[in-house]
Amino acid sequence: MRLAAAIGGLLLLAACAEKPPPPEEAKIRLEPASFVELPGWAADDAAAAWPALERSCKVVARSEPGRAMAHGSTAADWQRACAAVSGAVGGDYRRAIEAAFRPFRATADGNPDGLFTGYYEAELKGSRARDGRNRFPLYKRPDDLVTVDLGEFRDSLKGQRIAGRVSGGTLKPYPDRSAIDRGALANRGLEIAWVEDPVDAFFLHIQGSGRVTLPDGGTIRVGYAAQNGHPYLAIGRPLIERGAIPADRVSMQSIRAWLAANPAEADRVMWLNASYIFFREITGEGPIGAQGVALTPGRSLAVDPRFIPLGAPVWLDTTEPSGQEGGPERAFRRLLVAQDTGGAIKGPVRGDVFFGHGAEPAAIAGRMKQRGRLWLLLPKGAAPSS
Repeated sequence: MRLAAAIGGLLLLAACAEKPPPPEEAKIRLEPASFVELPGWAADDAAAAWPALERSCKVVARSEPGRAMAHGSTAADWQRACAAVSGAVGGDYRRAIEAAFRPFRATADGNPDGLFTGYYEAELKGSRARDGRNRFPLYKRPDDLVTVDLGEFRDSLKGQRIAGRVSGGTLKPYPDRSAIDRGALANRGLEIAWVEDPVDAFFLHIQGSGRVTLPDGGTIRVGYAAQNGHPYLAIGRPLIERGAIPADRVSMQSIRAWLAANPAEADRVMWLNASYIFFREITGEGPIGAQGVALTPGRSLAVDPRFIPLGAPVWLDTTEPSGQEGGPERAFRRLLVAQDTGGAIKGPVRGDVFFGHGAEPAAIAGRMKQRGRLWLLLPKGAAPSS
């Protein structure tokens, strides 16, 4: 699960601790559409999306057929649609998807335009044991961390969680990033690995998954396990406010460059984000998204599950930045599958594209903050109320 915020959130979330009450949140409206209305639908390789969709279909196959699903559908509706696509005649997945699903344009109270960012699987250097080079820990989930799904207590709080630890029969806040970095969890045997760069560790927390290359050439793969319960705060905004980075130049790359050039201030700036991520080791396929399946580069999307159900195919019409500063943008029109979530992924028309691992995916994801539109594909027979 990728509860850590996307890089796009670095640009969008304010740094102030005190904020005016937020406006009432927009609601999703689903407008019936046809496949011919999807920009670029005929040009996409639908077969390339099938491995991602197949993983999600295996999840829904385990549900009771009568189980109610999102937007007026049942598990049986999804199971029939999945079976139809898996049996695509002659491998014609586009035609099979057209026969099994119906697209709906997603809007936020009628506004179809939204923000789409990118994320990637981070790569770090480190070791299993602390040494003179590798001094910054990646922690596993502490035993005393308690996570509470508030939706189990109030319907109005569905989708909201808090975390902390119990003291004297009361749930108290867990140590924040500053306290943990300064040793609040030291000497408890929680270290999965030690890495050499604290900024790399910070951005690993934002991405939620990564690979640590060991001195012997081996690799530890880590993924999201839990979060300390403190709200995520984007550090891009305070850097803009202090004039450190122009607003139109903020990206993962520019923030990294500022932190590297200002080591005396880097910790204090990173500590503004009190949220802290705990990891688990991953073996086999990965990274693993919030739906519990391995993500597919270029075909998996992190969404707000209050509006877009995990496992659903979606059509995305946006653009993709170049991996090079100032390079040309390209059209990004393709079928993806909602398989992950993110702390900064909020709203009906909001998504975060998983680009994979390596220098090029990282460069693209770090610069991606594009406007776009999204269509949700629901099984034929579903009856959304909006």
